[in-house]
Amino acid sequence: MPKRVLVLSASVGAGHLRAAQAVELALRELDPDAVVKNVDVLDLTNAAFRRLYGKAYLDLVNMAPHVLGYFYDLLDRPRRQGDRRDRLRLAVEKMNLRPFVKFLEYEPWDIIVNTHFLPAEIIASLRSKERFRTPQFTATTDFETHRLWVNQPCDHYFTATDEGAAYLQHWGVPASDTTVTGIPIHPVFSRPTDRAECLQRQGLAGDRPIVLQLAGGFGVGPIEQIYRGVLEVAAPLEVVVVAGRNAEAKKQLERVRVPSRHRVKLLGFTDQIDELMAAADVVLSKPGGLTTSEVLARGAAMAIVNPIPGQESRNSDFLLENGAAIKINNIGTLPHKLARLLADPKRLAALKSAARRLGRPQAAFDVARRALAWPSAARA
Repeated sequence: MPKRVLVLSASVGAGHLRAAQAVELALRELDPDAVVKNVDVLDLTNAAFRRLYGKAYLDLVNMAPHVLGYFYDLLDRPRRQGDRRDRLRLAVEKMNLRPFVKFLEYEPWDIIVNTHFLPAEIIASLRSKERFRTPQFTATTDFETHRLWVNQPCDHYFTATDEGAAYLQHWGVPASDTTVTGIPIHPVFSRPTDRAECLQRQGLAGDRPIVLQLAGGFGVGPIEQIYRGVLEVAAPLEVVVVAGRNAEAKKQLERVRVPSRHRVKLLGFTDQIDELMAAADVVLSKPGGLTTSEVLARGAAMAIVNPIPGQESRNSDFLLENGAAIKINNIGTLPHKLARLLADPKRLAALKSAARRLGRPQAAFDVARRALAWPSAARA
């Protein structure tokens, strides 16, 4: 019988969904006969909980990122097993995710792969009460891990780094149940590219430094202010901005006057990020786990700007420790720091070399292979 694999995520930002898509595509490529279903668990809840869990996250990113960082650190603090606050949070989640629980019980699956901790937590609770038997994996999506990713029983964890695996082990996960694979990214990043061909397909000249400005899949952060800062660089640039699904932000950028020394290409959502990264000299972005992993896989230099306190500030630490990025602490100094980097070929080359060393373009395939080879629980 063909392997039946369920991939679960939650639309809290775009990264978790992209990781789920990457695992799904890798599974289909490795085993075309496998039955694979990719589900956003927030599609299996009520509108109020979906807004609270998903939309509220984006609202905090845009309007109160330090509040988000506070809660990130608060939830990472040690708590006794069965802590009342954790029990209450889980009870609220289970109450609002009853349709998801029914979905799990409706069809038999050989294995489940999670790219967000919410479904993993629900499944672990069901398994601990012997209401569910299917094995589950969890693939983390940042360069450090967090207490909320630990949801036992879980048959295996895949982390971005050795440090991420060590942190899970600190919370009691056996070392034998962790594997460092990197963060699952789209299979296209595992394939070699020719920069000249990418330039031609993307309509870029490549006769001057190319700066790629990203704003995440949903187009968050001070996109226009960053763009204006890039345009202040004195040296001629070819600037590509991807505003994601934020159509209003793209319209605002189109109204900004571009100095004659620069050339600009403004995009909304695109599925051509891999080619744009291959063409870029510098990628200017928040350090989300998926975006950062894609940049590293393409061996591009990264300029970190506006990291979200919490997971992205920790991702930033990882990149800086490993010499794969520079960090721009405020938009006022962006033109200065970006210009200095572009004027220093040796430093730029060193950043790209470090990125290539850290890149793990095969991560999705590594997770998918383990899932396909894992022994199945007896089907009900």
